[in-house]
Amino acid sequence: MVKIDHAVKTPAMVDLLDAPTGASFYLVFVKTNPKTEASMTEQTASAVQFSGSAPENYEKYFVPSIAAPVAEDLIAAASIKPGERVLDVACGTGVVTRLAAKKVGGAGSIAGLDMNPGMLSVARAVTPSDVAIDWYETSAEAIPLSDGSFDVVLCQMGLQFIADRIQALKEIRRILRSGGRVVLNLPGPTPKLFASFRDALARHIDAKCAGFVTIVFSLHDAEQLRELMAGAGFHDVDITKSHKTLRLPVPEDFLWQYVHSTPLAGLVGKASDAQRAALTAEIRRNWQEFLRDGAMSLEVGVTTVRGQ
Repeated sequence: MVKIDHAVKTPAMVDLLDAPTGASFYLVFVKTNPKTEASMTEQTASAVQFSGSAPENYEKYFVPSIAAPVAEDLIAAASIKPGERVLDVACGTGVVTRLAAKKVGGAGSIAGLDMNPGMLSVARAVTPSDVAIDWYETSAEAIPLSDGSFDVVLCQMGLQFIADRIQALKEIRRILRSGGRVVLNLPGPTPKLFASFRDALARHIDAKCAGFVTIVFSLHDAEQLRELMAGAGFHDVDITKSHKTLRLPVPEDFLWQYVHSTPLAGLVGKASDAQRAALTAEIRRNWQEFLRDGAMSLEVGVTTVRGQ
């Protein structure tokens, strides 16, 4: 079977994708400047190993430690059946998309949607050649697909980054068949580990960095989510709260893996050596309490939303 790539861009989307930084975890990423990295002091030497693009680093570091474990729970909650048609919104490098493909089998169909061409490029590259997935480069607020064309729509840790959440949910409802379902998950509230990270970024780098971390964990209130789902026309909405324990690398490694896997790379890359050294020192000190047997333990709340 042949994979088909689709790209639908508006001028506004092109501007957003070309921006050096962005508020959206899955929309905008940057490639770090090797010249800037080469000048780092020994105290921040752990940052220089990240020569790939942010989407490449996202797949290499963020997916194994955070995205993949959470994706397995999302797939289980969706109860995907063989033969179903599934769309993964804000698919990133496709970790959820590929897991869903295994569930639908040869009789089903699977597609992934994201605004970032870099993320989709990595998604195509890491997807086995015998797995047929359609990739759409487009906004969740304007999905270029027919009414009622999917049985299931998934969205992992993405809705909080979408500017017009109601419109995105309305589009998801439109492309679902009668009786179809949407299943999405969202992290929050902000875990202590990330609260410490947010504060250190604001103190040593830029308040905009702290704003990004805030957005990551900004949408988890059950009442707010219920209102969003109802406003988009969904019914039989079910919202469950759970906690996920994730095993992360040691403090300094995870710090730079996370930075270089996200839009934070742009702002942190502009910081001075002294700023990066101060950030590293504070994080190394503050994250010691999360160390367990040679790795960090992250306890994060996950809100799962299902709607018909």
